[in-house]
Amino acid sequence: MIIDAHQHFWKLARGDYPWPNETVADIFYDFEPADLAPLLCAAGVDHTVLVQATDTVAETEFLLQIANNVEWVAGVVGWTDLEAIDAIDVIDRLHQHPALKGLRPMLQNIADTDWILQDTVAPALSHMADLGLCFDALIQPRHLEAIEQIAKRHPTLAIVIDHIAKPKMGGAQAPDNVWVDGMARLADLPNVHCKLSGLVTEIGPTWKMADLAPFAGYVLQTFGPDRVLFGSDWPVVNLASSYTGWRESVDTILADFSPEDRTKIMGRNAAAFYGLCGHDKKASQW
Repeated sequence: MIIDAHQHFWKLARGDYPWPNETVADIFYDFEPADLAPLLCAAGVDHTVLVQATDTVAETEFLLQIANNVEWVAGVVGWTDLEAIDAIDVIDRLHQHPALKGLRPMLQNIADTDWILQDTVAPALSHMADLGLCFDALIQPRHLEAIEQIAKRHPTLAIVIDHIAKPKMGGAQAPDNVWVDGMARLADLPNVHCKLSGLVTEIGPTWKMADLAPFAGYVLQTFGPDRVLFGSDWPVVNLASSYTGWRESVDTILADFSPEDRTKIMGRNAAAFYGLCGHDKKASQW
């Protein structure tokens, strides 16, 4: 079974998306399940994890409604303000929907690199861990130290690094020491995983496999085949490639791995991390 651990939908008329906008014309329109379904079929992908794209609870509710109606959406990673006074109440309400598997504060958009370390955020993170909700870390290399501290403070909180933390890539650039050292320290922590996603978008349409190899290889070496998850980042991937193009690139990256390890990376790890197996993900009333 193949699980895409990171994809998005959006409907711009909902009105709460500051991005995408005119600067990314190729994806500045609606993307809905009917658009992705044939791509999944062509790529042999069985299920997906639907990830929030804007920082509103209303969008999370929108995504949970989609999960109710789309069989192949196996889970949702939503958003709420973890610092808000009512954060725990909102988390509890959203968690009533069985499709909610995690939350993602959009740390890359917050100027304060250490925002996540505030005492006011800690109760919500602890509550997520208690409920078994996962933490998607949408970060840049500047956040690696902060995420390391969070992982140590909350050792039962399952954390996954989105898009390998968005290091500077392309133009035959080698991984820099900040990223290499920070990712190695995170990989030493058993509650931290990493998504093999978003690489080509960081480079742009001129990317080459040689640009990806040192970064993907390092992630796979440090986290190992048990803690890396395949994700497409569709439709954002369309800015630099396509769903099929990225799927084929991942096949190339994993060519030397055993069938067992490829099975883990391409689906089994996502199922275990997000708890996608053996649960009814639909809510009759929502």
